[in-house]
Amino acid sequence: MKGDLKMSIKSNDKRKNILKAIRFERPDFIPMTFHINDACWQYYPQDDLSELIESHKFLFPDYIRPEGRYTPNFAAVARKDAPFTDDWGCVWETTIDGITGTVTRHPLADWSAFENYKAPDPNTCMGIGPIDWNSVEKEIAAQKEKGDITYGGLRHGHTFLQLCDIRGYQNLILDMADEEPNLMKLISMVEEFNMAIVNKYLAIGVDILTYPEDLGMQNGPMLSPEHFRRYIKPSYQRLMKPARDKGIIVHMHSDGYIRDLVDDLIDGGVEIINLQDLVNGIDWVASKFAGKVCVELDIDRQSITVNGTPQQVDALVREEVEKIGRKEGGLMMIYGLYPGTPLENVKALMDAMEKYAFYFN
Repeated sequence: MKGDLKMSIKSNDKRKNILKAIRFERPDFIPMTFHINDACWQYYPQDDLSELIESHKFLFPDYIRPEGRYTPNFAAVARKDAPFTDDWGCVWETTIDGITGTVTRHPLADWSAFENYKAPDPNTCMGIGPIDWNSVEKEIAAQKEKGDITYGGLRHGHTFLQLCDIRGYQNLILDMADEEPNLMKLISMVEEFNMAIVNKYLAIGVDILTYPEDLGMQNGPMLSPEHFRRYIKPSYQRLMKPARDKGIIVHMHSDGYIRDLVDDLIDGGVEIINLQDLVNGIDWVASKFAGKVCVELDIDRQSITVNGTPQQVDALVREEVEKIGRKEGGLMMIYGLYPGTPLENVKALMDAMEKYAFYFN
């Protein structure tokens, strides 16, 4: 019965179901997303990975196996041994094709360069690569025609991490502590660029606007709550307000431990909070959000799925659904596959996500 249901779910049904989950309107199933990083196609045997995808139609309804060997078109920022200079002048480097690198050269490592420093043009780029807004508009229109839920949003790392990329993490934290007068000018420059991107997507019209930005480390946030409230939260609130005013759903993603910042994020207008499970604690996530705010739970990529058994993987997903999920909704789940996870655990995770999506039915 549930297997037949999985096969029959259409795009419009998924769209309605996601909206029900967000709004606590008793969704038919828990929305599940399984993302496969491009680097995986070089790490795993491609036939094995394709067979797993093909055998999980609920997670991958539109997958078509490519003919011959598949070579992803890696983003410029994720190409091995090919330093990439982004639109802000930050230089990125990576050692693995498909894995976004790190900034190794910061254009404003010294404030003496600030006088002649200019923001990029949001009409032609996202800050980390070019964008064709006409193509984006056509793609979103096609998604609407198909009945898909539509997304727009800022680049990952749009504000705090963008400042880190421009200045360097240590320099930025010291700027905040020292109340560096140029910092507010730089924040305003970054915010003006981001607001233009927000307004582009609002003009096109989307269901959900995303504001992805990692703020956490393994055991705490990357900046103090006090500095977040002073320097980052006001910009977040201004960037989210136009979406809220138009009734667009606001989605916020952050990796890492963000328990000390999350009240300020929700206060800023976030309606869907995407955060990691084990880093923040399943019980804490449940007590904080279950039945109150929609959680898109980022399933562990560090511990159980990498080093555990298939049985432990299944038990993890079940525990999260039981503790955070509600018949009324408020839970979505997402997993990002990267090289290193055993294929038997990948299968167990796909199986569990498909099985427990219908836990409350």
